[in-house]
Amino acid sequence: QVQLVESGGGLVQAGGSLKLSCEYSGRDFNIRHMGWYRQTPGNQRDLVAGITYGGTINYEDSAKGRFTISRNGAKRTVYLQMNNLRPEDTAVYYCNSIRRTTTGWAPEGSWGQGTQVTVSS
Repeated sequence: QVQLVESGGGLVQAGGSLKLSCEYSGRDFNIRHMGWYRQTPGNQRDLVAGITYGGTINYEDSAKGRFTISRNGAKRTVYLQMNNLRPEDTAVYYCNSIRRTTTGWAPEGSWGQGTQVTVSS
């Protein structure tokens, strides 16, 4: 079973930056679309950014211009560089492989433990 290990979260002031990493244990990383999700208490897990195995990238509107998703096939790792962070970015961030649906994208497989991002004002 594929395991996902997220890291890189922390406490940062508004306007600061963090870079999240997600290590994917499966050998099929290079044919998987990958996404970063975030979740706040009492809310659903929402897709923030996605990158196909071919390198096509999509962002949720609030992430555009501030977040950058990337991937390294040799390291089986997907990254999320987050700049100009805002208090509303505070959440637990998760990665997962994703698949296309008729309405967008859906996560595949099991979730990792996530990494907490807290942005103070």
